[in-house]
Amino acid sequence: MVEKLISLGKENSLFARRKAYKILNDHKLVSLLFNDIAPRFNNRIGGYTRILTLGARRGDNAQIVILELTEIKKKERKLLKKEKEVKPEEEKKPQISEEKPEEAEKKPKTEVAVKEKPPITKKPPKKFLRGIRNIFKKERDSL
Repeated sequence: MVEKLISLGKENSLFARRKAYKILNDHKLVSLLFNDIAPRFNNRIGGYTRILTLGARRGDNAQIVILELTEIKKKERKLLKKEKEVKPEEEKKPQISEEKPEEAEKKPKTEVAVKEKPPITKKPPKKFLRGIRNIFKKERDSL
């Protein structure tokens, strides 16, 4: 069904939008599909998704899968490259404090003002079904 929706998104016509809305029932999802997801797959004929199986669910033995899109956003690709470049630099330059323990003790410590929490007010208990509890209350016989 996801593959069919992405194919509709590649058409980008009013008819395709109406068909997608009929399936999704949400205008925001339809606009996300047509403006963000479908343009990623303009050069691709099919194979928009990848299914990764995780195994069986414990309670009812149903198969669990992860459904992921094969194309990654261009912005995400840039971030992945930046992360790879930043990590080796951080590992090469370990941060060593140059202060001696004696100097650290001599520095005055700044005290942070602690904000007091307002007192908690207890809410009155709600009536149980608008006082229906009194109907079911047993009257005790006095001896």
